[in-house]
Amino acid sequence: MLFNQTIFGPIRSRRLGISLGINLMPADAKICSYNCIYCECGFNTPMHEARAPKRAEVREALEARLRQMSGAGEPLDVITFAGNGEPTIHADFGDIVDDVIALRDRYYPAAKISVLSNATRIDRPQVFNALLRVDNNILKFDTAIDRTYHLLNRPTGGDRYLSVLWLTEHLKDFRGALIIQTMFTRGEFEGEAFDNTTCEEVSAWLDALGEIKPRQVMIYTIDRATPAKDLVRIPLDELNAIAAKARKRGFNVSVAG
Repeated sequence: MLFNQTIFGPIRSRRLGISLGINLMPADAKICSYNCIYCECGFNTPMHEARAPKRAEVREALEARLRQMSGAGEPLDVITFAGNGEPTIHADFGDIVDDVIALRDRYYPAAKISVLSNATRIDRPQVFNALLRVDNNILKFDTAIDRTYHLLNRPTGGDRYLSVLWLTEHLKDFRGALIIQTMFTRGEFEGEAFDNTTCEEVSAWLDALGEIKPRQVMIYTIDRATPAKDLVRIPLDELNAIAAKARKRGFNVSVAG
């Protein structure tokens, strides 16, 4: 499922409420530094000429939509960077964040700004600082075990060097000013079985959270069709049991079943 517009929605998000989306990737391609086996947008598109929207185009499209919504008295809880891949890949990500903040302040000052990111660019100062300027920088951390990380998230191209240790160390740099988002699932892909809900997995994940110290943890499971077929939706009672363990460690946890 690809998002065919730069500005899409609003939709009702399981985690964020009424959300207006911003897609910084091309409308006809999935481009990401991960190639997650569960991504609702599918696997990455082998395209080299796909065109991402320019900064001015994003600003103009967002202002037009916010003006229309505000004039009609439509509610809005959050403006969310999401869409067909990793938003922080966009060359003008930091400047676009500033544009979105200004437009939010003008049309919906009570709305939050969120970024759904896989955290692969957080070592870059311009990305790191832009993420600190939004209300909710929601960063992916699905497992604290490298084998599972590479099976689930599958870093691509020049990002194949990434590891759980790399992620943990750079997530710690936010000093708690971040939200961790974790997808729980189990299954098999290309003959390799995985399950990030086991005692070993959850224990390692909790230890890593203890180092990262996020202000909030969001846990969820599959909600839509996935590009890999043999994935399992985790029952709500299992998610709640994992959340209870995290809460015992002192974390603020939300669950979307």
